[in-house]
Formats: sequence, structure tokens, C-alpha cells
Amino acid sequence: MVPPAAVLTDIEGTTTPIAFVHRVLFPYARTRLAGFVAAHPMLGDAATPALEVLLGQMDRDEKDPVLKTIQGMIWEEGYASGELKAEIYPDVAPALRRWARAGVRLYVYSSGSVPAQKLLFGHSTAGDLTPLFQAYFDIKAGPKREVASYVSITRGIGIPAGEVLFLSDIEAELDAAREAGLQTCQLVRADDGTVASARHAVAADFAGVAQQFGLPRVA
Repeated sequence: MVPPAAVLTDIEGTTTPIAFVHRVLFPYARTRLAGFVAAHPMLGDAATPALEVLLGQMDRDEKDPVLKTIQGMIWEEGYASGELKAEIYPDVAPALRRWARAGVRLYVYSSGSVPAQKLLFGHSTAGDLTPLFQAYFDIKAGPKREVASYVSITRGIGIPAGEVLFLSDIEAELDAAREAGLQTCQLVRADDGTVASARHAVAADFAGVAQQFGLPRVA
């Protein structure tokens, strides 16, 4: 196996506990949604959807771009005020920093908007991690369970798919990435209750990823 030249990582359940997203971020946005919509009658070039529509989308965890943008804007206010601090698994930051120093190119691919991704990594419990990443991708690159999305991303970053390692806790996402030619590894976090895949390499943390894929290890 060729050690990956780049790592493309998911966020929820991979670098960040699922509980932080569902018990902190989502409720924070939901409780402030009505006030935010009232204060922003227009968002970008499109009229703001009705509050009931947005709440329904949140209940169904839909990946609607407008909803994701609004959530990101609400979270931005929370991070700026200090009310929010993004939780990162303790093994993540040391590994990312070590890999970046060694020349491994790092990328993020999440269903959350790119601005929301940058806020999370910029206001994390491990400090500002945004300088470590070369680029961020969200659902504008395509659904995370579709092969074409990974083909588009690898072409965009200019690195052969076989030299890119995709990290996620979701087996269906890993399936799509593997079909696109990427190396894959599932993060099986005990706190998140992830069910281990039988089709992909699995690791309990980023140290395990480094060991299996020949990436630089944290001393």
C-alpha cells in the first residue's frame, strides 16, 4: 500500500463527537432560528424560507444548502461571542499537525457548509486548526454517498485518487469513495457507537489510522 499523499476527512463522528453536533450545535441554531430569520428577511439572492420549513428541514436533518448556510451564520455568532467552542477528539489535532509538517496535504469534506467547517476548526478545543487544511468541501461538491463527488474532489485538488485517504465513520460514504479509487478508513469511535465495517479498514483513532496507512506518527 502506498502511503497517502493527502487525507480527506469527514467531521461528525470522525474528528468531532456526534454528541457535540447533535446536542450542542443543532440545538444552539434551533433556539435562535426564529430571531435570526426575523432579523434577516433576505439571505443572499433568495428569499428566506418560512421558519416552519426550516424547522422541518432541521427535524429531518436535511442537507439543504440554504439551511446549512443559515446554521453556519448562527454558529458564527456563537463562536464570535465565545458561547461555542468546537469539541475535537484529543487524538486529532496532534496527528493533523504531524501530518501537515511531513507534507501530507489535508482536506475536509462534510455536509456542513464550508464556512461552518472553518468556524469549527478555527474555534476548536485544540486551537485554530484551519491553517493545516488546503481546502474544504461541502455538498456543493455533491452528495457524500455518491461516487461522482469523490471523483470531482480528487480532480479538483489534482492528486490521483489512489493517493488520497478518505476518513469517515459512515460506511456508505466510504463505499462511494472506494469506488472512486480512494483509500478508505472508518473511524470507529466508542463514544459514538459506530458499527465497524467489514468492507473497509477501521481505526479507533487517528493514531490507528497513521499506523495502518504509513502516515507519520505522533511521538
